[in-house]
Amino acid sequence: MANSGDSEANSISVAGQSAQPPMAVGEGPWRVGLGKLRRDGIAMGAVIVLAIIMFACCCASIYADKVSASDPFQSALDGQVTIGSQPVDIMQADTTGLGIGVVPIGPTWQAQYFLGADNQGRDVAARMLYGGRNSLIVAFSSTAVCLVLAALVGTVAGFVGGITDSILARLLDILWAFPVYLLAISLSVVLISNGLQLGPINIPSNSLLLPIAIIGIVYVPYVARPIRGQVLSLSRSDFVLASRCLGLPTSRILFRDILPHVTTTLIVFAPIMMALNMLTESALSFLSIGVQPPGASWGTIIQDGQGLLYSRPLVSVAPGIAIVITVLALNFLGDGVRDAFDPRAKLRARKL
Repeated sequence: MANSGDSEANSISVAGQSAQPPMAVGEGPWRVGLGKLRRDGIAMGAVIVLAIIMFACCCASIYADKVSASDPFQSALDGQVTIGSQPVDIMQADTTGLGIGVVPIGPTWQAQYFLGADNQGRDVAARMLYGGRNSLIVAFSSTAVCLVLAALVGTVAGFVGGITDSILARLLDILWAFPVYLLAISLSVVLISNGLQLGPINIPSNSLLLPIAIIGIVYVPYVARPIRGQVLSLSRSDFVLASRCLGLPTSRILFRDILPHVTTTLIVFAPIMMALNMLTESALSFLSIGVQPPGASWGTIIQDGQGLLYSRPLVSVAPGIAIVITVLALNFLGDGVRDAFDPRAKLRARKL
């Protein structure tokens, strides 16, 4: 009887084991995170929107040369555009108020001057594409500068500790004490007016490198401080202490035990920092201390259309809408990246 019972139990266990699905091959955290991100419909929609915006801005020169057939950086106060086989002046007599002065042509909804002209007779649509390209370059490049500097400072401060940590932490506190826009405006006023001379290297005032460096530096404390705290926690963890007890070199501990965790945090920060940097660049350019002529950005186009808000509001509204769409897409993407790669976000989701 006992043998029959054991055989029945064994058969049940074997049947239960055979009914279970086979063990899946272990997947790394990067593959798991990317899989969760691909299944996030909102994040993927944001990626598509950003890809469309980037592709359109990359085609700025093609649009200006082949479609609009205009120079978006050259004044065209005496120019004309053909509408319905009839030539129309780009700058037309103002019919509002006292009828004094001229006003640029409004949206034609055709190839030339699709969104109308600005106060210099330049094609707004073409300038928006060129301006968007500069805005994206500044936002992405300054984000890269910020994340690299923050990772370097935060990792060194948290891992080395001691006097090095104290000095770097105090420097971060000094930058943290200044309001972001006040610090960015102060640096921009000094550097944009005089340029930057670094030994034999001369960076002119109209170079995009200046707003990239300024915006990238002012946000370093906001990323470096969380990185420092994370590295401090990791340096006291069991696996790092075990590596030190085994006598493993410091470079191996940094690159195999510390940096993979830090990299995940930096990826979570990247979309949010891009959105913040784009807003900062637009604000500086609107104040004429960001992207300098002959270059353009969405902020400079808004500033150009400030005097046309009542007669041609689309000159300022169009780049404003572009900024809003891009920043919203980056924020939605940032939420998806955080949910996919941030373990703390997973824990919060499980508790809810």
